[in-house]
Amino acid sequence: MSKVVALIPARAGSKGIKNKNIYPLNGKPLIEWTISKAKKVDEIDMVLVSTDGDEIASFSKELGVEVLRRSESLSMDQSLVIETVRDVINKLEEKNYTFDFLLLLEPTSPLRNCQDIKNVISELNNGFDSVATFTHARLNPHRAWKINKGVPSTFIPDANPWLPRQKLPEACELNGAVYGINLSRFREHKGTALLFGKMKAVLMPENRSVDIDNLQDLEIVEDIMKREKGENEYC
Repeated sequence: MSKVVALIPARAGSKGIKNKNIYPLNGKPLIEWTISKAKKVDEIDMVLVSTDGDEIASFSKELGVEVLRRSESLSMDQSLVIETVRDVINKLEEKNYTFDFLLLLEPTSPLRNCQDIKNVISELNNGFDSVATFTHARLNPHRAWKINKGVPSTFIPDANPWLPRQKLPEACELNGAVYGINLSRFREHKGTALLFGKMKAVLMPENRSVDIDNLQDLEIVEDIMKREKGENEYC
């Protein structure tokens, strides 16, 4: 069977919500929702948190997961998550850990459920190099505009934004809930994208695809959790 490591990246700094990754959500620090989901997935062999924050590190250890400290250079607003992935892979290899697949689980997507994670693992086992979760786009790009010196034009040349929704091409967007990579193929990948090689999309519904960036997003997620009876609805 394939060996799987789940990486939860959780830096201490954040702009939209101060200390976002440990900010209370429905009675628990935000990161706990993702840690608890990952620990419930039998296919995952190790759950680890990459962080530069002492409080996040301490809390994660209390929940029984591995913690790898992240350098300041990988913890800035402009830092790319793929660089943290590479850093974690290098540190695991230094410790003689070997895995077939790595999952990236952002703490800001607490509504993913265990089956969403399992679906990504299943596609990796089906031979895909990289897998990511998507949802239907909130704004179809055929209805997007750009404005140059006050003059609007369609973002996609020759698009007809006046068509009924049913006649527009289907559009999806990454929801950030789950990324999966085949580690042997990832070693050959030199780019900045988490999707590479033979790619696969796993669709998730909109109500599980909220990515928390600000307090309004947090309130939306809390409302969904209360309406769906909290954590038990998601695993």
